[in-house]
Amino acid sequence: MRVLYDPDPRATDEIFSAEALADLRSRYDVAEWQGQDRAAFYAEHLPGTEILISQQAMEADRLAMAPKLRAIFNVETNFLPNVDYAECFRRGIHVLAPGAVFAAPVAEMALGMALSLARNIHGEHAAFLTGQEKWLFEGNKQSELLAGSTVGIIGFGDLGRALYRLLTPFGCRVQVFDPWLPPGHLKRLGVEPVGFDDLMAGNRFVFVMATITTANAGMIDACALALMQPGAMLLLMSRAAAADFGALTEGAASGRIRVATDVFPVEPLPKDDPLRAVPNMLFSPHRAGALTFALREIGTRVLEDMDLIARRLPPVACRRAEPETVAQMRSMPVAATPVSGC
Repeated sequence: MRVLYDPDPRATDEIFSAEALADLRSRYDVAEWQGQDRAAFYAEHLPGTEILISQQAMEADRLAMAPKLRAIFNVETNFLPNVDYAECFRRGIHVLAPGAVFAAPVAEMALGMALSLARNIHGEHAAFLTGQEKWLFEGNKQSELLAGSTVGIIGFGDLGRALYRLLTPFGCRVQVFDPWLPPGHLKRLGVEPVGFDDLMAGNRFVFVMATITTANAGMIDACALALMQPGAMLLLMSRAAAADFGALTEGAASGRIRVATDVFPVEPLPKDDPLRAVPNMLFSPHRAGALTFALREIGTRVLEDMDLIARRLPPVACRRAEPETVAQMRSMPVAATPVSGC
């Protein structure tokens, strides 16, 4: 198969091991973009391309240049709004994203941050460095156990399910809000389906693991946070656009809730951003999924699905864009919507 390979902004050595890259180049006829004029490169190679590994725009004009195209792999791992999905569906072109590679690393980080929020591990560490630590019970007055507690998960896709597997030994009651999954399906997976308001009000730990859509951007707003129990913990692990950060920081600064976040409205966060000084918040600089293991898994999954496609079989290692949902995806950050009232 003829492959057009343009992983930018991913680097090849990030997403392919030496062995996997050798496999790609030996098994397929690969045209690799190497910094030259991109428009001219695509115009030259798209007519013969069957597999495209790229996150560059593939709108109607470019798709028309690729009559043999069978699949697009976005190794940035999101379904971005720069593809004419309707035309791809019409022509039977798979649009694929290996985003599930980040599920296990993000879930582990979420679990670690939850334990730190519950026991103030990060806070007492910082206090210890300045000689202000509190010993024994004195340092645990606000602490609580994750084990046996109540947990709510917003979004039960790859991230949410990976987290649920890690929570199993803790014996938590786990509730899930995911409007894209029917209640019966969630029950068969072992969790309790609930409405959004009930999840926010009924759990000590709330994990936001949902992808961003046109319906849920800014869903963690002042009204939602007001439902949370005093001292409850919210962990934002998927996309910053899920939360109104003004309301989030106000809730944390007041001491009413505890917050952990791996994502931010602007990244990198400016050095002088006042968010850095907000108390009762645990910060991680968008590093939950950024492990060498996860990035290399991108290349592995792409190769697995390329092999299936070459054998006229459907891809299974990467997530496929679906007509019913891809138009609702909002991978790019969105502006917070002012809250007019609860």
